[in-house]
Amino acid sequence: MAPRAGRGQRQPADDPGLPPALAAWFARRGWRLRRHQREMLAAAREGAHVLLVAPTGAGKTLAGFLPVLAEAARGEPRPGLKAIHVSPLKALAHDIARNLLTPVTEAGLPLRVETRTGDTPQAARQRQRADPPDILVTTPESLSLLLTWPDTGHLVAGLETVVVDEIHELAPTKRGDLVALALARLQALAPKLRRVGLSATVAEPLALARWLAPVGGDARILEGEEGPAPIIHILVPGGRIPWSGHNGRHAAAEVMRLIEAHRQTVVFVNTRAVAELVFRDLWAVNDRALPIGIHHGSLSREARTRCEAALAQGRLRAVVATSSLDLGIDWGDVDLVVQMGAPKGAARLIQRTGRANHRLEEPSRAIIVPGNRFEYLEALAAVEAVADRDLEPLRLRPGGLDVLAQHVTGLTAAGPVAPDALFAEVRTASPYAGLDRRDFDRVIDLVATGGYALRAYERFRRIVPTRDGRLRLAHPRLAARHRANAGVIVEAPAVEVRLGRGRKLGTVEEWFASQLRPGDSFAFAGINLEVTGMDERALFTRLSRKPPAIPTYVGGRMPLATNLAERVRSMLADPATWTRMPPDVQEWLELQRHRSVLPSPDRLLVETFPRAGLHYLVLYGFEGRNAHQALGMLLTQRMERAGRKPLGFVASDYALAVWSLCAVERPADLFAGDIVGEELKSWIEATPFLRRAFRDVAVISGLVPRGEPGRPKAARALVVSTDLVFEVLRRHEPGHLLLEEAWTEARRRLTDVERLAALLERARARLLFVPLTRPSPLSLPVLLEAGREQVPGVDEDELLAAVGEPPRPVPA
Repeated sequence: MAPRAGRGQRQPADDPGLPPALAAWFARRGWRLRRHQREMLAAAREGAHVLLVAPTGAGKTLAGFLPVLAEAARGEPRPGLKAIHVSPLKALAHDIARNLLTPVTEAGLPLRVETRTGDTPQAARQRQRADPPDILVTTPESLSLLLTWPDTGHLVAGLETVVVDEIHELAPTKRGDLVALALARLQALAPKLRRVGLSATVAEPLALARWLAPVGGDARILEGEEGPAPIIHILVPGGRIPWSGHNGRHAAAEVMRLIEAHRQTVVFVNTRAVAELVFRDLWAVNDRALPIGIHHGSLSREARTRCEAALAQGRLRAVVATSSLDLGIDWGDVDLVVQMGAPKGAARLIQRTGRANHRLEEPSRAIIVPGNRFEYLEALAAVEAVADRDLEPLRLRPGGLDVLAQHVTGLTAAGPVAPDALFAEVRTASPYAGLDRRDFDRVIDLVATGGYALRAYERFRRIVPTRDGRLRLAHPRLAARHRANAGVIVEAPAVEVRLGRGRKLGTVEEWFASQLRPGDSFAFAGINLEVTGMDERALFTRLSRKPPAIPTYVGGRMPLATNLAERVRSMLADPATWTRMPPDVQEWLELQRHRSVLPSPDRLLVETFPRAGLHYLVLYGFEGRNAHQALGMLLTQRMERAGRKPLGFVASDYALAVWSLCAVERPADLFAGDIVGEELKSWIEATPFLRRAFRDVAVISGLVPRGEPGRPKAARALVVSTDLVFEVLRRHEPGHLLLEEAWTEARRRLTDVERLAALLERARARLLFVPLTRPSPLSLPVLLEAGREQVPGVDEDELLAAVGEPPRPVPA
């Protein structure tokens, strides 16, 4: 299969930048050497680190490896590993390897290309260390593990290039920390190593270039040629948008007609649970029985591989997928992307749209199916942001100390390390540039003893000093345990789903499985399954015709990006923009303007009203679900102390609704003082999220292993182990490094602290309070999401009858 990502205008490729063998290969395909590809060759000759920022279909992968291919085409290359390609997804790694083989094979280049991921058999991984390929395509986790072997120095001594693909996806995450530390180690072992980053269009390429380069060094920023602008439309079935919902399922019949009208379609959703729902909806209206697949991270490797192969070979007309397929993959003949529900970010929309017509000279095509009226506004904002190249900024963060602890253990598995040299090396990784020696020494102590409260226990001792002051593993068997436990992705406790007692279909989270009993039915992998039995590791099932439950997963929905939130607020405040919207959305906003007040970019609108014997407070923050969720918990705490008797709340990306037995007469009082300080801390301590965050950092750091080689711990046993350590540290060492890391993680996951702070600042300085006698039109979507109103069978006239007469704003 040709690497279509490298296609360009069909011109002769007799180019002085290419050796004859590659120039002839380009010419046979009618391609030309693109400007950014020529610049990549020049940068390689100068030994420069490079960040290539280019749109989908611009030939980024080919550009990243072109210097390696050109060198091989100029003569007999030396044996050994020359280049490593780091991919964020195993599926993308295999796709990259497959596409790289095309120029290697067709141009007759003496290069071997192989993959090394969690799916690579152990025998193949052992052979790769003894007889390495010329180009190794891998993942962050597998690259990190490669550094744990004593022969790593010899293996990478001749390494010339490391290509980090989709670098914008990795850099803000703990997987990015893992990559940055690995790059620092490789640079120490192969000082002439060049770093190459490949990225889609990003808002801040300079920040990404600094992340890529060694601290104190520079990475050259190259920009790819622009192709045609993507063509993105919003689907409005029958000219109307639902009041509530978040996944576009109301439009299943219309989406099925789009699938029928195109060669291949990728239907993207934002969560695994919605993938199962949308697949079922599409199959129910698939009157022509077209082949449709499903792809998400909880399906078994075999199921995902079958789906990927069927898509690549053209045997599927559509696939319903989560982010498991939205990074750089070039399969089959996809000519349409459908985004079910709002995309939550312009960059994500560009990334997903680029899966269709994955070539530079043709525009990518996508259709957004908004789930409700707020999501229509968000979809419109996203389309405009894509056109304006208004992308959300990268949220880079300091490197995790739990990741550093894992890295330290891995390096000692390869051989003794000198602490001073390791500290200097780690600080060349951008996320750890600000690491001070005290925190580094605390990490060393964590790996050596477990910390003050745990040092009496032998099982927490992983490294010991040597006579010359270096650090080595406390016992050789710990190397195998580290390799079996390494990685920074800590899934929620899960159990396998098996068909009968045999084939594994994938996994569901333990909390969902615990609610099932023999005879219960649930949907998974696109089929209905009935539970026939279970043990602590698996659910045993058979095919079923019963109405199924749908598995849901911890992690929830993606939050609304800040730049899209600002655009939505601006739209609401500018009636001149409403003419582009469907009539029912226009009418909705006109009614809000008439009967209440519209939110504005610089003020925070709060409405109160009675409904069905309760009192409601609705706040239109547009700061994302996480910030609203945290604020809901904090406000209900304050309402409880004030005697308002709150009963519950619901948060969406756009609004927060709280209901109580007693009315709130002065909402401004709820926002007084320092909510983000002690009150936020008290709330987090009262939730299970701090304990869950500790479990994750304890596992990542290696303090609590997931199991022994070949004997993973049961999910419940892992939770018990981490909970036990958590309680010991809370009582005896509250300043423990991992408790601090857990607090950082819990605040980041739960609250989106920066956006919560911005919301509170608007509340304190620019709050607009509108007391109503009935719900406002704008409040209805969030009330319906709370499930407190009857949606089925209620027509629009009945919903609109709930709103009252125009009130007057009053001082907060």
